Amino acid sequence: MWNPFKTSSENLLSASDKQMLVQAIQAAEHTTSGEIRVYVESHLPKKEDALQRATALFFKNKMHETKERNGVLVYVAVKDKKLAIYGDQAIHEKVGIEFWYSQVQEMTSHFKQANYVQGISLVIAEIGTALTHHFPYDRVNDINELSDEIMVGK
Repeated sequence: MWNPFKTSSENLLSASDKQMLVQAIQAAEHTTSGEIRVYVESHLPKKEDALQRATALFFKNKMHETKERNGVLVYVAVKDKKLAIYGDQAIHEKVGIEFWYSQVQEMTSHFKQANYVQGISLVIAEIGTALTHHFPYDRVNDINELSDEIMVGK
């Protein structure tokens, strides 16, 4: 089980936690051309809120370069207890800000019960459903444009 109070950023997620999240991403992406990534770090950099940080990481990791502009970044700053989700232009235009807000609230409710990995996994599944609805999987042309590996910061 994930212990968000571990001291080292490299130990924020165990290998099995990372694997569970990767499996959730792969299951969500199985029916869509959309791309989902997760970024976990201990603290937000000073003078940034969670959405600013998620946005910066989204562009730094070139998630905006997907063919259909349908990438999504789930961001968690563990010790600051801050969460954000950033969706690229095409998916954001389809689902709107209320969808992202509801997904952050869903994660928050699970985090309050110490269900960290489960909370992120469930949100990944919901994002995958939205992506599938708007960007269905194309068996002929679809490629996995972004790594499914969990990104871990400081």
